[in-house]
Amino acid sequence: MQPLNEQELHNLAMNIVGKELEAGGFEFLAVNSELKKNPQFVCTKEKQLHFIVVKSIEYPGDPKDLEFYRSDLNKMRDHALKFEAKTYYAAVGLVNANDYNLPVYLNEEYIVDYDGLIEIEE
Repeated sequence: MQPLNEQELHNLAMNIVGKELEAGGFEFLAVNSELKKNPQFVCTKEKQLHFIVVKSIEYPGDPKDLEFYRSDLNKMRDHALKFEAKTYYAAVGLVNANDYNLPVYLNEEYIVDYDGLIEIEE
């Protein structure tokens, strides 16, 4: 069994968020899957520009804890304001479905903890 590496976990999180954005009527202008390079998605919806930062958070990390990324998110928000864009954080928690103490493996079941987009406001 092969555990997913950091890039593969990131790509999995991006796929989860990307499907939600597509279903929500967002149009993709740019997609960036490079680790630590924000934003991952630049989209439009109803003529409004949106910058979306995606993070994969492995258990026992808490995807609802924004404070760990607050500095990066504030920088992205400040950058987005120059383009009159809204900034969102999409944290996707991932855990092995069979044993929370094991990593997420390729082609094995996993559990997703994702509550949708969180707007990063001024």
